[in-house]
Amino acid sequence: MAKKKYKYVNDLWKDSEVKKLDAANRLIYRSNKLGSDQRITNTGGGNTSSKIMETDPLTGEKVEVLWVKGSGGDLRTSKKENFASLYQEKLIALQNVYANKKKRGPKSPAEDEMVGMYPHCTFNLNPRASSIDTPLHSFVPGKHVDHTHPNAPIAICAAKNSKKITEEVYGDDIVWTPWLRPGFELGLALQEVSAKNPRAKGVMLGQHGLINWADDEKDCYYLSLDLIEKASTYIEKAYKKKGGDKKAFGGQRHATLPEKVRRKVFAKLLPWLRGQVSQQKRFIGTIQDDATILRFVNSKEAGRLAELGTSCPDHFLRTKIKPLYVPLKAVKNKKLDDAFVDQYVETLKAELTAGLKQYRKDYATYYKNCKRPGSPAMRDANPTVILIPGCGMIAWGKNKSESRVTAEFYNCAVEVMRGAEAIDKYIALPQQEAFDIEYWALEEAKLQRMPAEKELARQVIVVIGAGSGIGREVAHRVVRDGAHVVCVDMNLDAAQATAKEITDQYGVGIGVAGSGISNCGPAIGLACNITDRASVRAMLDEVALAYGGFDSICVTAGVFWPSDTTGHIPDDKWDFTFGVNVKGSYIVGDEAANTWREQGLSGNLILTTSANAVVAKKGSVAYDTSKAAANHLVRELAIELAPAVRVNAVAPATVVQGSSMFPRDRVIGSLAKYGIKYTEKESDDSLRSKLAKFYASRTLTNDPITPEDQAEAFYLLLTKRLNKTCGQVISVDGGLHEAFLR
Repeated sequence: MAKKKYKYVNDLWKDSEVKKLDAANRLIYRSNKLGSDQRITNTGGGNTSSKIMETDPLTGEKVEVLWVKGSGGDLRTSKKENFASLYQEKLIALQNVYANKKKRGPKSPAEDEMVGMYPHCTFNLNPRASSIDTPLHSFVPGKHVDHTHPNAPIAICAAKNSKKITEEVYGDDIVWTPWLRPGFELGLALQEVSAKNPRAKGVMLGQHGLINWADDEKDCYYLSLDLIEKASTYIEKAYKKKGGDKKAFGGQRHATLPEKVRRKVFAKLLPWLRGQVSQQKRFIGTIQDDATILRFVNSKEAGRLAELGTSCPDHFLRTKIKPLYVPLKAVKNKKLDDAFVDQYVETLKAELTAGLKQYRKDYATYYKNCKRPGSPAMRDANPTVILIPGCGMIAWGKNKSESRVTAEFYNCAVEVMRGAEAIDKYIALPQQEAFDIEYWALEEAKLQRMPAEKELARQVIVVIGAGSGIGREVAHRVVRDGAHVVCVDMNLDAAQATAKEITDQYGVGIGVAGSGISNCGPAIGLACNITDRASVRAMLDEVALAYGGFDSICVTAGVFWPSDTTGHIPDDKWDFTFGVNVKGSYIVGDEAANTWREQGLSGNLILTTSANAVVAKKGSVAYDTSKAAANHLVRELAIELAPAVRVNAVAPATVVQGSSMFPRDRVIGSLAKYGIKYTEKESDDSLRSKLAKFYASRTLTNDPITPEDQAEAFYLLLTKRLNKTCGQVISVDGGLHEAFLR
């Protein structure tokens, strides 16, 4: 039989793949396929389950086990270890426990107490914590249950006449039920609904999403697709009838700025804005400026709809009760030149300053009006989503993945509003209900259980010279402790190779939003010539577009040009050496200072000098004198950039291993110079090892100095461990007594 064709969802099921899997892995397969389509469910949202007959390890008897996506999992990326397993019989028995509690009901302490009972139902010592939605899956009749957050059905959920429209779209197949916060009571309510409607295939939960079930996992998967397809078809027909894209959200009020102009605006605006929203904790930004989000932010109804906030609890937990919408004023300059960009940004700053002030006031009022006895303290009152007509959306999160998820969720919210407005009138979840989710004791407990953030979390660190040697190791070191890293090098391929190493190791995160370079993970690779101010500025602007700004810069780039046998260095090579080793560091610091001032956040600038700066020796006059100048540059920049930015330096000595400054011919020349035996057939690594050991023999520690050693010094200067160190040069030279402080 030919497969059914779908227009609004992707059919990813393949029998050839499924037949190889056992029951539990078929659940994983179904979950991954549902999660792979953002029109079906958002990142981290929704949950799936299967009731599977398993052999009880205690009795050897067959028992029914509920496998259900555990707390904090993501359907698209979940593996078996992300699913909880519980005795179905014991879960049903919990209803008796709940019935014996004196004070029951939605949002009652008794309901929350039931969460602590789920571990008592654990099958086979599975350590995965159960989701709050566990009763929902256990108490409905189907052997397989899909609870998804599809844009189209949620649009029906968020419509004023949701119940009537649900009946019109689905007939008796789906039963509409009013909003109820996830938990034990919701499970009982769905049990009652399904008992009263035995022919029903699922439930449409007002303001929330779709829950459907079947006794066969393939049937359950295709039921999910069919239900979403039916809702989408209904909405798109109504949408087209109302004028489609041209009339969406009341039609367009603002024109979209050309992409190049938008990029310039974002690059100038974002560091300042990051500083404004990072008053309590630093945020990482993501830009979304595709046609879909621009259609919304440019529309006549964007302000009204934005003020209403989101409807689905999964959405507003990330996007907060509402976004900040900027009611843009007209800019007189129409030439779209740099003067226009400057004027546009200044206008935005003024409107955002007022908007942020009002937003924080509104959030405080929301907290005051809705808080209950025992509510957690008010959280950060800054918006996580900012909408700018003509430009697009900026989303904020504690890291890149989180900010991309936030952007993704508001993309979903926009689609929900589009659908609801096409078929009816969009309504948001009442503020009290939203508050009771956002400040739920169980949600707070989940936040408190999260591991402490790493020392460099929420920071963006630019490493110049990251394509090899010390820079490459610095990049790897700071990411390991939570930082986002921009790998910069003259050689773009080398920079991107380091960024790829990091991304391959740590992943890009679970978020799937972001436009252009903003669609990135914890590391990116960029090219830059630090002797060219325009190149440095362009690189820093790209960093702003990717992450919203930066916190610290590590300059590890350097060049060494040896003297010839007569001690001569050509003038152009002398200039080149000073250009990279001195002028380049100055340009980087000078341009970065503009961004640091805009952000208003503390930062670090760490340069790389050398033990050679204080040890005169034959054959390296340009290098040695340039590094001596760099030593003083550290002190000058420290004075210029204090107190917000600490400027320090690391002074290595003859780091041979992994350094681009020691190509094979230079290594061989040095070995010959010092009378160290070697053969032409030896590998590069062998030759470098011999030279490194020789240099080590001249130090007090007698241990070769590695890029990793230097990276550790950079790391310490970037952390708060040496936060009172400023204007200093830290030697990492193995104890080279010729370089002792004089």
